[in-house]
Formats: sequence, structure tokens, C-alpha cells
Amino acid sequence: MSDRILGGVGLALAMLFIWQATLIQESPFSDVVGPKAFPIIIAVMLATSSLYFIVKPDPSPTWPNAGRLLEIVLAIAVMLLYAQLLPVLGFVTATAAASAYLGWRLGSTPVQALIAGVLTSGGIYLVFRVILGLSLAKGPLGF
Repeated sequence: MSDRILGGVGLALAMLFIWQATLIQESPFSDVVGPKAFPIIIAVMLATSSLYFIVKPDPSPTWPNAGRLLEIVLAIAVMLLYAQLLPVLGFVTATAAASAYLGWRLGSTPVQALIAGVLTSGGIYLVFRVILGLSLAKGPLGF
């Protein structure tokens, strides 16, 4: 039953993504694909995954214990905080901090998580900003 609930929530979220993507105003100078394509692709992938959970649920799902549920809630809180702090701290700093925290909670030592967070942030910045030329949130340090 819990898998079907998760599938229903995922399906509803996918519908919300598609609806919000259709509201994106396109510039007359945008490329052929446009800004709506990426959110719609993500929504279709989410909808497909959600349909799997609805059609073929696990017959005997096991729920994580209270400690693991708290970890999940904290990870969600970090991602929400990341979205709020991205324009304030900038892409590089906010991404490094969020990646480091999540890496630490996934089992890395604090030093390993910090190194991985900085390298992840730098790598993504290199690909999206330097190579692809996309704009990312600039923080107080200018990047």
C-alpha cells in the first residue's frame, strides 16, 4: 500500500512539474528546444517511475527505523535550505556545503565529505559555467 501511495504522490508531482513547465515564458530568441524541455523530461521520468510503483508495488515493504527517517527528513531539509541559500551564497559555496553534508551522512568521514563536496561543486561549475557557458548563481565571492 505504501508503494502505491508513493507512486501516486510521484505522479501528482510529475503532473505539477509539467503544468509549471508549460507556464514558462519563452523568449523569441531561445533555441529550438526551449526552456520547457528539461523540466518536462524530468517529469516524464518521474511519472514513469511512479507508475511502476503503482502497477507493481512491493508485497512486503519495510519501513526504516526512526533514526533513518530522521536522516531522510534532515536530507530533505538540507535540499530545501540549499534552494533558499543558492542565490545568497552562490552556486559554488552552496553546492559544496550541501554536497559535503550529504556525503558525510552517506558514510564518508567529514574530511572526505568536505573534499568530495568541494570537488563536486567545482566540477559542476566547470562543466556548466566554463564549458557550457550557462549562468549560475553568483555569491558574495563573485562565483
